[in-house]
Amino acid sequence: MENGIDTSVFDIFKIGPGPSSSHTIGPMKAAGHFISSALQLPVAELGKADKIEVTLYGSLASTGKGHGTDKAVLAGLLGQKPETCDTDLLLGLLADPVKIYKLALGRHKIAFRKENIIFDGKEHSFPYQNTLIIKLKAGRKVMLGKIYYSIGGGFIRCEGEAEPETGIPVFRYKNMTGLIRLVKKYDIPLVELLMKNESAVSGLSGDEINAKLDKLIAVMEDSVNRGIHTEGILPGPIGLHRKAAAFYNRAVHMHQDVDRFLSLLNAFSMAVSEENAAGHKIITAPTSGSAGVIPGIIYFLKNYHGVSQKLLREGLTVAAAVAFIARHNASISGAEVGCQGEIGVAASMAAAMISYVNGKPMDVIEAAAEIALEHHLGMTCDPVGGFVQIPCIERNAVGAVTAYNAYLLASVGDPKKQKVNFDEVIEAMLETGKGMSSEFKETSKGGLAACSLCG
Repeated sequence: MENGIDTSVFDIFKIGPGPSSSHTIGPMKAAGHFISSALQLPVAELGKADKIEVTLYGSLASTGKGHGTDKAVLAGLLGQKPETCDTDLLLGLLADPVKIYKLALGRHKIAFRKENIIFDGKEHSFPYQNTLIIKLKAGRKVMLGKIYYSIGGGFIRCEGEAEPETGIPVFRYKNMTGLIRLVKKYDIPLVELLMKNESAVSGLSGDEINAKLDKLIAVMEDSVNRGIHTEGILPGPIGLHRKAAAFYNRAVHMHQDVDRFLSLLNAFSMAVSEENAAGHKIITAPTSGSAGVIPGIIYFLKNYHGVSQKLLREGLTVAAAVAFIARHNASISGAEVGCQGEIGVAASMAAAMISYVNGKPMDVIEAAAEIALEHHLGMTCDPVGGFVQIPCIERNAVGAVTAYNAYLLASVGDPKKQKVNFDEVIEAMLETGKGMSSEFKETSKGGLAACSLCG
């Protein structure tokens, strides 16, 4: 029997550097995996190696420079890991075009230059858009070659290698319908079911899971705090000014409740997205490009709505379940289905989380998730200049507001009269993504990316 969804909460919510989970975190992990594989070769063979060559394809090639893919790959080859990497070191890599880096393969050192990373912009036939090939060479001889796919949210696959084994979930489901059926069949609270599955999949105890969730929340809060207290211009040629800090400072002095609420939510979400664009540490939620939606909501719920830490932890697990279903049945990669799979899924996750912490039942949680995603269908991924700045930063703020509104719409309506369910919207998102031109899927060749700023 198929295990169904066996993803961990901590695979959805990962600590790493911006600006893109598929373009920075995924390639960094791939490069680290390659070095580990190379170290399995005999020492005598390693001593003959004189070059590591990396070729980027798909949107990794077309927008990789703006997303810092080349820096992320080099960082991975140098032994940096996404969750612990030195972001200042990362941002400084390859700044000097003639600098030679020394890569360690045990005691053997290999010179690595900027030109060792090749941006291949030609069409390719690989099964995933974000593909990279890494080769260890001795002269013209390829000693080791691996094909990696960065499939969104920092997840990677290596061609020819099985997925890492995880524990088998206690409750097996593959979609929202199945999840709701299990909750009803076993008369079990949603979060209890999700926690039992998390323990089985990750091997962590309840206390360990809670401690890791608390760390995620702390990092999210920290990224909001940094963003609302930082001004200046973001990296890259666009010259985009940060505005979360100004938005926040204006919001705290507002007297009209509705304007104040919306302004704070916008400020908190943009703060994280600006931090992501600056290449600083954030939490994928479910991706780096959509990293501002859930932290913005969490920061507001905790500091302005009095939601307890316990409820926030539980809300994160509910949000993760929405991402599980989206990833298992469609995609959370902008390169595969456009931004509906990033901001759309993030808003859907947030809507479910808000509904849960406000004590709403399972049918309202599903309806909120459905409404939020439904109104992101067809959203393109068209970053101007290949940078996660325009429209990405403001799009996070709009996604957070949409999530809250989806919760309100689901709460007022009768969920039993909802005509479209969450699984149907996931299917629609996948079909829409398949029909979407590649120009609108993170290649920066169409849509808003073709505006005058690029020319």
